[in-house]
Amino acid sequence: MVIGVPREIKNNEYRCAATPAAVAELVRHGHVVMVEPGAGIGSGITDEAFVQAGARLAHTETVWQESALIYKVKEILPPEYRFLRRDLAIFTYLHSNAHREMTDALLASGCIGIAYEDITDAAGNFPLLRPMSEIAGRGGFLMACQHLQSMYGGGGLMLARVNGVRTPELTIIGAGNAGMGVAEMAAALGNRVTILDVSFERLDAARLRLPPNVELLLSTPSNLEICLKRSDVLFNCILWPKARRDHLVTREMLRLMKPHAMIVDIACDEAGAIETCRATSHDKPTYREEGILHYCVDNIPSAFAATATSLLSAATLPYALELADKGVIRALRENPHLRRGLTCINGVLTLEETGRKQERPWQTPEAVLETLGN
Repeated sequence: MVIGVPREIKNNEYRCAATPAAVAELVRHGHVVMVEPGAGIGSGITDEAFVQAGARLAHTETVWQESALIYKVKEILPPEYRFLRRDLAIFTYLHSNAHREMTDALLASGCIGIAYEDITDAAGNFPLLRPMSEIAGRGGFLMACQHLQSMYGGGGLMLARVNGVRTPELTIIGAGNAGMGVAEMAAALGNRVTILDVSFERLDAARLRLPPNVELLLSTPSNLEICLKRSDVLFNCILWPKARRDHLVTREMLRLMKPHAMIVDIACDEAGAIETCRATSHDKPTYREEGILHYCVDNIPSAFAATATSLLSAATLPYALELADKGVIRALRENPHLRRGLTCINGVLTLEETGRKQERPWQTPEAVLETLGN
């Protein structure tokens, strides 16, 4: 199979889908890998490193037009819509529920879209979200440290325990991978940290990993209200169900927070768990709503591109190999966890969450795959 690795064109996206080691493994399996020049520069990977691994360098049009599988990091953007076609499979973070125009283009082209974020494992977890969630959590804490500084328009609060002054209080919604990433760094600097979660099991697991300066609370409306009133920074680390129209933290609830408090929405579901969240970029990462500073960059891991690329490539490579070795249709039929990531095929939407949120007709992946020949 011919596999294309294009350069990411999203603003401030420096990650690359594949490392030279991943390219070498794909080539070892007999596949042709075409890499767009400059695809790895933002992650510290030279074109020569890809060539030495067995890749062919090719310009944008060639990568897209001659590949059967496009191996990417971020969603398809308008300049890339013209390359979509019926015999092409896209393997990337699609987040189709958040990008209606992109979903229109995917369906109109008839291409196959497979979303990293929806692929599951045997335990029901999301293995291709985990590595980026961990980086996003740690990175989100570092961004809070930066944007609370006075020169960035913050309240001038240092997120660390300092003798003689009040210790900052931080609340984390969600004890998953991102939340644990925040908690480990915040607690290590001596902050008073509270984690809210609806699962006793996750809270128990967090207790075993975290120091005593982390309070673990069941997520209830009363506990959330208490935390909003006392927190200097609120970190949202939960993925809000795509079909839900309500919010965990409403606009009115922001008025409970301190005047110089900050929200870091790591999950960054627009108008999701945090009603006032709207995606921002690294160019202009913050804004204020109801007087509260919001940081809602939707690709935090890109700020740490070398680390993120290595982790992401290692996590996605087994699935890319399966798609290439077996062929896309066979791989989807045989692997139910990979099939869970199928977003669209032959003009049919196959992701229930996007169908419900965008009020579109959809079919199950199994139903559509049954209609296809071998």
